[in-house]
Amino acid sequence: MKLKSLETFIVGNPPPGFGGRYFIFVRLQTACGINGVGEIYTAAFGPAIVCEMAQDVFERYLVGQSPSHIERFWHRAHGSGFTHRPDSVMQAVISGLEMACGDIAGKAFDQPVYELLGGKVHETLRSYTYLYPTLDQDAFSFYNDAYASAEAAAVCVQAGFTGVKFDPVGQYTVFDGRMPDIEAIERSVKFCHLIRQAVGNRADILFGTHGQFTAAGAIRIAKKLEAFDPLWFEEPTPPDMPEEMAKVARATSIPVATGERLCSKFEFFRVLEHGAAAILQPNVGRAGGILEAKKIAALAEANYAQIAPHLYCGPIVAAANIQLATCSPNFLIAESIGKMDGFHASLLKKPLKWEDGYLIPPTEPGLGVELDDSVVEAHPWNGKELHLEMGQHPYDPFFDRPLSD
Repeated sequence: MKLKSLETFIVGNPPPGFGGRYFIFVRLQTACGINGVGEIYTAAFGPAIVCEMAQDVFERYLVGQSPSHIERFWHRAHGSGFTHRPDSVMQAVISGLEMACGDIAGKAFDQPVYELLGGKVHETLRSYTYLYPTLDQDAFSFYNDAYASAEAAAVCVQAGFTGVKFDPVGQYTVFDGRMPDIEAIERSVKFCHLIRQAVGNRADILFGTHGQFTAAGAIRIAKKLEAFDPLWFEEPTPPDMPEEMAKVARATSIPVATGERLCSKFEFFRVLEHGAAAILQPNVGRAGGILEAKKIAALAEANYAQIAPHLYCGPIVAAANIQLATCSPNFLIAESIGKMDGFHASLLKKPLKWEDGYLIPPTEPGLGVELDDSVVEAHPWNGKELHLEMGQHPYDPFFDRPLSD
């Protein structure tokens, strides 16, 4: 069984656009006619360039090779061009191609991927969602309105979710971390207070940030939030210095979670080595693929840490996250985008299964999903923006404060 060809697809994500502006899918095919799908999660370059990168990596390291030889592929690509170090773009390309290889291997052996990685541990997978506005709500107003978020949290819990996430502290920028201003602190306390009131003890509240703070700033805000008992404080400082994040972890009773912008076992090892987080959030579309994420989960297990796979992209990464979570003893909770319905569901011939707050692992071979090509073709991406972008100017607590404050 040898790999023969690669197709790439850039799919525009129509409004409301939850999960990013576009998704990058790949499809590998073997000479004997088995195909497998994957998804690349990266925003450092435009998607057309990323697709060219994927084609280059495929031609150098995969064409004519067995899709089962994932270790060989991973190491060759990881060291490509004498790099041999964590590279988020290369690891994202590896991730998409690797999960497609895993999909093919599972189909060839007529088994779900999780059965090839130790077997099923969890029958169901607890999930959480960001609090998203409804179609008739203005997104900017919603994300800065604690009352609207509390109402949304109550709706989510009524639907079955036992975890809801929100980020009320203000724009994240390429110049962070920063010290939180008093309005951001007060707004965060208000969000936590009202959402905790809305959900009671029926759900965990997950305080999401995106590396906005210095360690001192994160500690300052964490002290105010401890009374609401969040399940975690997500990425309180930028991801490049786990030594700084460790200062936050030592100073608060709130568990620190991180990992959506990290790749490879090496970066996650540094997080654990410094005691920077108790919960790791690998995104299988960026971390290096399913096997690499399984190794990250094993490192976490040996350090009594848990994993909570991250998702802010498309349904193929969601499917790969499910495969990882199903076979990982230290799985805590998985991110879903709503109930994995809407456009995410329409992209698949058979949508992912979500019931009463839980994702249900598929029993079909491989990743258990297939792209609906007609939907893919009907939603091309023609924009110039990146999948997700940070503020390009330093945050100003006066000029950038939400209008509702």
